[in-house]
Amino acid sequence: MTDPDGVSAVDADADVPALPADLDAVRDALIGWYEDDHREFPWRRTDDPYAVLVSEVMSQQTQLDRVVAAWEDFLDEWPTAADLAAADRADVVAFWSDHSLGYNNRAKYLHEAAKQVETEYDGEFPDSPDELRELMGVGPYTANAVASFAFDNGDAVVDTNVKRVLYRAFEEIRTADDPDYETVANALMPEGESRVWNNAVMELGGVACQKTPRCDEEGCPWREWCHAYQTGDFTAPDVPTQPSFEGSRRQFRGRIVRVLGEHDEMTLDDLGHRIRVDYDPDGEHGREWLRELLSDLAEDGLVAVEKAGGNTIARLRR
Repeated sequence: MTDPDGVSAVDADADVPALPADLDAVRDALIGWYEDDHREFPWRRTDDPYAVLVSEVMSQQTQLDRVVAAWEDFLDEWPTAADLAAADRADVVAFWSDHSLGYNNRAKYLHEAAKQVETEYDGEFPDSPDELRELMGVGPYTANAVASFAFDNGDAVVDTNVKRVLYRAFEEIRTADDPDYETVANALMPEGESRVWNNAVMELGGVACQKTPRCDEEGCPWREWCHAYQTGDFTAPDVPTQPSFEGSRRQFRGRIVRVLGEHDEMTLDDLGHRIRVDYDPDGEHGREWLRELLSDLAEDGLVAVEKAGGNTIARLRR
Protein backbone atom coordinates (compact mmCIF):
# COMPACT_ATOMS: atom_id res chain seq x y z
CA MET A 1 0.00 0.00 0.00
CA THR A 2 1.48 3.38 -0.98
CA ASP A 3 0.48 6.93 -0.17
CA PRO A 4 -1.22 9.11 -2.82
CA ASP A 5 2.17 10.41 -3.97
CA GLY A 6 3.47 6.87 -4.50
CA VAL A 7 5.88 7.08 -1.54
CA SER A 8 5.84 4.29 1.03
CA ALA A 9 6.27 5.02 4.71
CA VAL A 10 8.08 2.43 6.83
CA ASP A 11 6.57 1.47 10.15
CA ALA A 12 8.70 1.70 13.28
CA ASP A 13 8.93 -2.12 13.36
CA ALA A 14 11.59 -3.09 10.83
CA ASP A 15 9.93 -6.46 10.25
CA VAL A 16 6.75 -4.83 8.95
CA PRO A 17 6.58 -4.02 5.22
CA ALA A 18 6.03 -0.43 4.28
CA LEU A 19 2.75 0.92 5.58
CA PRO A 20 0.92 4.04 4.38
CA ALA A 21 2.06 7.28 5.96
CA ASP A 22 -1.56 8.18 6.75
CA LEU A 23 -2.23 4.94 8.62
CA ASP A 24 -4.94 6.50 10.79
CA ALA A 25 -6.84 7.53 7.67
CA VAL A 26 -6.58 3.99 6.29
CA ARG A 27 -7.96 2.57 9.53
CA ASP A 28 -10.74 5.13 9.82
CA ALA A 29 -11.79 4.60 6.21
CA LEU A 30 -12.21 0.84 6.66
CA ILE A 31 -14.01 1.02 10.01
CA GLY A 32 -16.30 3.78 8.75
CA TRP A 33 -17.15 1.78 5.64
CA TYR A 34 -17.98 -1.28 7.74
CA GLU A 35 -20.06 0.59 10.28
CA ASP A 36 -22.05 2.37 7.58
CA ASP A 37 -23.19 -0.84 5.93
CA HIS A 38 -22.33 -4.54 6.24
CA ARG A 39 -23.89 -7.95 5.97
CA GLU A 40 -26.10 -8.74 8.95
CA PHE A 41 -25.07 -12.04 10.46
CA PRO A 42 -26.66 -12.72 13.87
CA TRP A 43 -23.39 -13.70 15.55
CA ARG A 44 -22.10 -10.21 14.85
CA ARG A 45 -24.69 -8.90 17.28
CA THR A 46 -23.46 -10.86 20.28
CA ASP A 47 -20.34 -11.00 22.42
CA ASP A 48 -21.32 -14.30 24.05
CA PRO A 49 -18.18 -16.44 23.61
CA TYR A 50 -20.22 -19.65 23.41
CA ALA A 51 -22.40 -18.30 20.59
CA VAL A 52 -19.32 -16.95 18.81
CA LEU A 53 -17.50 -20.29 19.13
CA VAL A 54 -20.50 -22.14 17.67
CA SER A 55 -20.57 -19.74 14.71
CA GLU A 56 -16.85 -20.11 14.08
CA VAL A 57 -16.93 -23.90 14.16
CA MET A 58 -19.99 -24.03 11.91
CA SER A 59 -18.44 -21.59 9.43
CA GLN A 60 -15.48 -23.84 8.67
CA GLN A 61 -15.89 -24.77 4.99
CA THR A 62 -19.59 -23.87 5.05
CA GLN A 63 -21.09 -20.79 3.36
CA LEU A 64 -22.17 -18.18 5.87
CA ASP A 65 -25.67 -17.85 4.47
CA ARG A 66 -26.21 -21.55 5.14
CA VAL A 67 -24.83 -21.27 8.66
CA VAL A 68 -27.40 -18.73 9.89
CA ALA A 69 -30.37 -21.10 10.24
CA ALA A 70 -28.22 -23.89 11.67
CA TRP A 71 -26.64 -21.53 14.21
CA GLU A 72 -30.03 -20.25 15.36
CA ASP A 73 -31.45 -23.79 15.59
CA PHE A 74 -28.39 -24.97 17.54
CA LEU A 75 -28.71 -22.18 20.09
CA ASP A 76 -32.44 -22.83 20.40
CA GLU A 77 -31.62 -26.45 21.24
CA TRP A 78 -28.61 -25.75 23.49
CA PRO A 79 -28.63 -22.04 24.50
CA THR A 80 -25.56 -22.18 26.76
CA ALA A 81 -22.31 -24.07 27.09
CA ALA A 82 -23.80 -25.76 30.16
CA ASP A 83 -26.75 -26.99 28.10
CA LEU A 84 -24.45 -28.36 25.41
CA ALA A 85 -22.17 -30.01 27.96
CA ALA A 86 -25.17 -31.83 29.45
CA ALA A 87 -26.46 -32.98 26.06
CA ASP A 88 -26.14 -36.48 24.66
CA ARG A 89 -23.27 -36.43 22.19
CA ALA A 90 -25.23 -38.55 19.72
CA ASP A 91 -27.90 -35.84 19.60
CA VAL A 92 -25.28 -33.17 18.88
CA VAL A 93 -23.71 -35.27 16.12
CA ALA A 94 -27.12 -36.03 14.63
CA PHE A 95 -27.93 -32.29 14.56
CA TRP A 96 -24.63 -31.62 12.77
CA SER A 97 -25.29 -34.26 10.18
CA ASP A 98 -28.93 -33.25 9.64
CA HIS A 99 -27.83 -29.66 8.94
CA SER A 100 -25.02 -30.73 6.55
CA LEU A 101 -22.35 -28.87 8.52
CA GLY A 102 -19.39 -30.91 7.33
CA TYR A 103 -17.15 -33.20 9.32
CA ASN A 104 -19.06 -34.63 12.27
CA ASN A 105 -16.00 -34.69 14.51
CA ARG A 106 -16.43 -30.90 14.78
CA ALA A 107 -19.67 -31.57 16.65
CA LYS A 108 -17.84 -33.94 18.97
CA TYR A 109 -15.08 -31.40 19.64
CA LEU A 110 -17.59 -28.62 20.26
CA HIS A 111 -19.38 -30.84 22.74
CA GLU A 112 -16.09 -31.64 24.50
CA ALA A 113 -15.10 -27.96 24.56
CA ALA A 114 -18.39 -27.11 26.31
CA LYS A 115 -17.65 -29.79 28.90
CA GLN A 116 -14.19 -28.29 29.46
CA VAL A 117 -15.64 -24.83 30.02
CA GLU A 118 -17.99 -26.25 32.64
CA THR A 119 -15.54 -28.55 34.42
CA GLU A 120 -12.18 -26.81 34.03
CA TYR A 121 -13.17 -23.14 33.87
CA ASP A 122 -16.18 -23.07 36.23
CA GLY A 123 -18.52 -22.20 33.37
CA GLU A 124 -16.55 -19.10 32.33
CA PHE A 125 -14.87 -19.01 28.93
CA PRO A 126 -11.17 -18.09 28.90
CA ASP A 127 -10.67 -14.77 27.12
CA SER A 128 -7.24 -14.93 25.50
CA PRO A 129 -6.22 -16.75 22.31
CA ASP A 130 -3.64 -18.87 24.16
CA GLU A 131 -6.13 -20.02 26.79
CA LEU A 132 -8.88 -20.64 24.25
CA ARG A 133 -6.55 -22.96 22.35
CA GLU A 134 -6.71 -25.31 25.34
CA LEU A 135 -10.32 -26.12 24.40
CA MET A 136 -10.88 -29.30 22.39
CA GLY A 137 -10.78 -28.74 18.65
CA VAL A 138 -9.99 -25.02 18.93
CA GLY A 139 -7.02 -24.13 16.75
CA PRO A 140 -5.12 -20.83 16.48
CA TYR A 141 -7.53 -19.22 14.01
CA THR A 142 -10.69 -20.10 15.94
CA ALA A 143 -9.14 -19.17 19.28
CA ASN A 144 -8.16 -15.76 17.96
CA ALA A 145 -11.57 -15.21 16.38
CA VAL A 146 -13.39 -15.96 19.64
CA ALA A 147 -10.99 -13.75 21.60
CA SER A 148 -11.58 -10.95 19.09
CA PHE A 149 -15.33 -11.11 18.61
CA ALA A 150 -16.33 -12.07 22.16
CA PHE A 151 -13.72 -10.24 24.24
CA ASP A 152 -12.14 -7.65 21.89
CA ASN A 153 -8.89 -9.25 22.97
CA GLY A 154 -7.41 -10.85 19.87
CA ASP A 155 -4.79 -10.36 17.23
CA ALA A 156 -5.62 -9.64 13.61
CA VAL A 157 -7.54 -12.46 11.99
CA VAL A 158 -5.91 -13.76 8.80
CA ASP A 159 -8.09 -15.96 6.60
CA THR A 160 -8.15 -16.47 2.84
CA ASN A 161 -10.12 -13.27 2.24
CA VAL A 162 -7.78 -11.19 4.40
CA LYS A 163 -4.74 -12.58 2.60
CA ARG A 164 -6.30 -11.58 -0.71
CA VAL A 165 -6.87 -8.03 0.57
CA LEU A 166 -3.32 -7.65 1.88
CA TYR A 167 -1.76 -9.14 -1.25
CA ARG A 168 -3.60 -6.73 -3.49
CA ALA A 169 -3.22 -3.68 -1.27
CA PHE A 170 0.48 -4.03 -0.44
CA GLU A 171 3.06 -4.12 -3.22
CA GLU A 172 5.55 -5.38 -0.62
CA ILE A 173 3.38 -8.42 0.14
CA ARG A 174 2.96 -9.14 -3.57
CA THR A 175 6.71 -9.18 -4.23
CA ALA A 176 7.78 -11.05 -1.08
CA ASP A 177 8.96 -14.66 -1.40
CA ASP A 178 7.28 -15.65 1.86
CA PRO A 179 4.72 -12.94 2.68
CA ASP A 180 4.25 -12.30 6.39
CA TYR A 181 0.51 -11.66 6.34
CA GLU A 182 0.10 -11.86 10.09
CA THR A 183 2.75 -9.25 10.85
CA VAL A 184 1.23 -6.83 8.34
CA ALA A 185 -2.32 -7.52 9.53
CA ASN A 186 -1.37 -6.85 13.17
CA ALA A 187 0.51 -3.67 12.27
CA LEU A 188 -2.59 -2.39 10.47
CA MET A 189 -5.05 -3.21 13.25
CA PRO A 190 -5.70 -0.42 15.77
CA GLU A 191 -4.63 -1.48 19.24
CA GLY A 192 -7.46 -2.84 21.36
CA GLU A 193 -10.02 -2.85 18.51
CA SER A 194 -9.83 -6.41 17.27
CA ARG A 195 -13.62 -6.91 17.25
CA VAL A 196 -14.56 -4.16 14.83
CA TRP A 197 -11.32 -4.33 12.84
CA ASN A 198 -11.42 -8.05 12.15
CA ASN A 199 -15.08 -7.91 11.22
CA ALA A 200 -14.35 -4.99 8.90
CA VAL A 201 -11.33 -6.43 7.09
CA MET A 202 -13.04 -9.80 6.60
CA GLU A 203 -16.10 -7.98 5.26
CA LEU A 204 -13.87 -6.11 2.83
CA GLY A 205 -12.46 -9.37 1.54
CA GLY A 206 -15.84 -11.07 1.39
CA VAL A 207 -17.77 -8.25 -0.28
CA ALA A 208 -15.51 -5.87 -2.21
CA CYS A 209 -12.18 -7.65 -2.65
CA GLN A 210 -13.57 -10.95 -3.91
CA LYS A 211 -11.75 -13.14 -6.45
CA THR A 212 -13.42 -10.92 -9.01
CA PRO A 213 -13.09 -7.52 -7.34
CA ARG A 214 -16.05 -5.17 -6.89
CA CYS A 215 -14.06 -2.09 -5.85
CA ASP A 216 -16.34 0.63 -7.21
CA GLU A 217 -19.60 -1.32 -6.90
CA GLU A 218 -19.04 -1.84 -3.16
CA GLY A 219 -17.32 1.48 -2.55
CA CYS A 220 -14.06 -0.08 -1.33
CA PRO A 221 -12.65 2.34 1.26
CA TRP A 222 -9.04 1.54 0.36
CA ARG A 223 -9.10 2.48 -3.32
CA GLU A 224 -7.03 5.60 -2.59
CA TRP A 225 -4.14 3.52 -1.24
CA CYS A 226 -4.54 0.10 -2.91
CA HIS A 227 -1.74 -1.03 -5.24
CA ALA A 228 -4.06 -3.29 -7.23
CA TYR A 229 -6.60 -0.53 -7.77
CA GLN A 230 -3.91 1.92 -8.83
CA THR A 231 -2.24 -0.48 -11.27
CA GLY A 232 -5.17 -2.59 -12.42
CA ASP A 233 -3.30 -5.78 -11.45
CA PHE A 234 -5.82 -7.76 -9.36
CA THR A 235 -3.94 -11.03 -9.23
CA ALA A 236 -4.04 -12.77 -5.85
CA PRO A 237 -2.85 -16.00 -4.22
CA ASP A 238 -4.56 -19.09 -5.53
CA VAL A 239 -7.52 -20.16 -3.42
CA PRO A 240 -7.69 -23.95 -2.95
CA THR A 241 -10.87 -25.48 -4.29
CA GLN A 242 -12.91 -27.64 -1.92
CA PRO A 243 -13.32 -31.27 -2.97
CA SER A 244 -16.77 -32.16 -4.24
CA PHE A 245 -19.10 -33.20 -1.43
CA GLU A 246 -21.37 -35.28 -3.67
CA GLY A 247 -20.17 -38.88 -3.63
CA SER A 248 -17.35 -38.14 -1.18
CA ARG A 249 -16.35 -40.18 1.85
CA ARG A 250 -17.48 -37.20 3.94
CA GLN A 251 -20.98 -37.48 2.49
CA PHE A 252 -21.26 -41.18 3.32
CA ARG A 253 -19.79 -40.72 6.79
CA GLY A 254 -22.60 -38.24 7.40
CA ARG A 255 -25.16 -40.70 6.08
CA ILE A 256 -23.86 -43.41 8.41
CA VAL A 257 -24.20 -41.17 11.44
CA ARG A 258 -27.67 -40.07 10.40
CA VAL A 259 -28.92 -43.63 9.79
CA LEU A 260 -27.40 -44.98 13.01
CA GLY A 261 -29.00 -42.09 14.85
CA GLU A 262 -32.37 -43.52 13.83
CA HIS A 263 -31.59 -47.09 14.97
CA ASP A 264 -30.07 -48.58 18.10
CA GLU A 265 -27.73 -50.73 16.00
CA MET A 266 -27.45 -52.19 12.50
CA THR A 267 -25.61 -55.01 10.78
CA LEU A 268 -23.00 -54.13 8.21
CA ASP A 269 -25.09 -55.09 5.19
CA ASP A 270 -28.30 -53.48 6.49
CA LEU A 271 -26.40 -50.26 7.01
CA GLY A 272 -24.74 -50.47 3.60
CA HIS A 273 -28.04 -50.82 1.77
CA ARG A 274 -29.45 -47.87 3.70
CA ILE A 275 -26.66 -45.45 2.81
CA ARG A 276 -26.26 -46.14 -0.90
CA VAL A 277 -28.50 -47.79 -3.50
CA ASP A 278 -25.59 -49.46 -5.32
CA TYR A 279 -24.21 -51.17 -2.20
CA ASP A 280 -22.88 -54.61 -3.11
CA PRO A 281 -21.44 -56.62 -0.17
CA ASP A 282 -18.65 -58.03 -2.33
CA GLY A 283 -18.32 -55.12 -4.75
CA GLU A 284 -16.26 -51.94 -4.93
CA HIS A 285 -18.67 -50.20 -2.60
CA GLY A 286 -19.26 -53.14 -0.33
CA ARG A 287 -18.23 -54.45 3.06
CA GLU A 288 -14.55 -53.48 2.90
CA TRP A 289 -15.43 -49.96 1.76
CA LEU A 290 -17.99 -49.65 4.55
CA ARG A 291 -15.61 -51.06 7.18
CA GLU A 292 -13.08 -48.36 6.29
CA LEU A 293 -15.68 -45.63 6.80
CA LEU A 294 -16.77 -47.17 10.11
CA SER A 295 -13.13 -47.42 11.19
CA ASP A 296 -12.66 -43.70 10.55
CA LEU A 297 -15.78 -42.88 12.56
CA ALA A 298 -14.68 -45.21 15.36
CA GLU A 299 -11.31 -43.43 15.56
CA ASP A 300 -13.21 -40.16 15.93
CA GLY A 301 -15.14 -41.68 18.82
CA LEU A 302 -18.47 -41.43 17.03
CA VAL A 303 -19.26 -45.06 16.24
CA ALA A 304 -18.77 -48.40 17.97
CA VAL A 305 -18.23 -51.53 15.85
CA GLU A 306 -18.33 -55.04 17.29
CA LYS A 307 -18.93 -58.67 16.37
CA ALA A 308 -22.16 -60.36 17.52
CA GLY A 309 -23.49 -63.73 16.43
CA GLY A 310 -21.27 -63.84 13.38
CA ASN A 311 -22.36 -60.37 12.24
CA THR A 312 -20.59 -57.02 12.35
CA ILE A 313 -22.76 -54.59 14.32
CA ALA A 314 -22.44 -50.78 14.20
CA ARG A 315 -24.02 -48.26 16.56
CA LEU A 316 -23.50 -44.66 17.63
CA ARG A 317 -21.51 -44.11 20.79
CA ARG A 318 -23.67 -42.64 23.53
